Amino acid sequence: MIMPITIHAIKKSEPSNLKAAAIRIGAIVLALITSSLFILLLDLNPVNVYVKMVQGAFGSAYRARETIVKAIPLVITSLGIGIAFKMQFWNIGGEGQIAMGAFAASFVALNMSDLSKPVLLLLMIFAGMLAGGLWALIPAFFKAQWGTNETIVTLMMNYIALKWIMYLQYGPWRDPKSMGFPKIASFAENAILPKLFGVHIGWVIALFLVVAIYIFLNHTKKGYEIAVIGESINTARYAGINIKKTILVAILLSGGLCGLVGMIQASGVNNTLSVEVTGGVGYTAIITAWLAALSAPVILLVSILFAALVEGGSYIQTAFGIPQSAAQILQGIILFFVLGSEFFVKYKFVFVKRQQNTLKKEVQ
Repeated sequence: MIMPITIHAIKKSEPSNLKAAAIRIGAIVLALITSSLFILLLDLNPVNVYVKMVQGAFGSAYRARETIVKAIPLVITSLGIGIAFKMQFWNIGGEGQIAMGAFAASFVALNMSDLSKPVLLLLMIFAGMLAGGLWALIPAFFKAQWGTNETIVTLMMNYIALKWIMYLQYGPWRDPKSMGFPKIASFAENAILPKLFGVHIGWVIALFLVVAIYIFLNHTKKGYEIAVIGESINTARYAGINIKKTILVAILLSGGLCGLVGMIQASGVNNTLSVEVTGGVGYTAIITAWLAALSAPVILLVSILFAALVEGGSYIQTAFGIPQSAAQILQGIILFFVLGSEFFVKYKFVFVKRQQNTLKKEVQ
């Protein structure tokens, strides 16, 4: 008699760093093999395509700068989202917080352009972080006060923020000199972030924040309290931690960092405010934060690699004359395997035989 078998996924005990690294490397190898099969269907040489992707991301000073420009918002947004995730507050509202940060910074830039550049930029940074933090604070307050589902609230608030920017762009903030196009006036020169080594100084801010957030989460009392709440809210309560206050402080910081990204993108990249200011970074940062296991130094590395993947994917479209969809499929295959490896790092499959309502477990 053949006994039916069911498959269950159970959580592993904490795997060793060597074993986790082996799983992740194996996933990358499988991703490259699978991508190669797809590339062969396009009548291309997989090795040439991979070499061109690397060249597209780092093959010249210009391309390396473009990769860094794409990595900057990913790094800072991932740090912000990572703080919330560390506390198991699922902040899916990075897009909205970036948009509101860009809105506040742009308001300052467009209305106070007579200020000196250092003062104006500092005010823009403050306004952007404040707006992003307050936008994140709304769902955090609801969560702390009434236990609402922060995933839904933060997600829905993204659409409110983006529609608000669209309203401004098509309505009251439209530049009269734009010849009827829905465009907001460009910033004055003193509202634009200066450059260092050919890239706006957002990269300096990002590096500083990586160090600062690492110290904050790992070597301060508040960082410890955030971690405890993430592990067990009951333990935090028994330890005498002010749970509501810690949640609000952490989310204010999380949203503030996302708001800072809005300021950087509006000032350093777009030089104006538009509905495209977020560029999908708020959602992409969720992936990079998880891939980095919420570790600030690893977030820096993962964000650069992800930016390189995007930049390299764009380059091969021109180099080989393939459509954008084909390049995105390649990116998707690689991400699928890399993200999937995280499951096998933390879980294993158990095969269970069923016979007369008795389960006999056999761990493979």
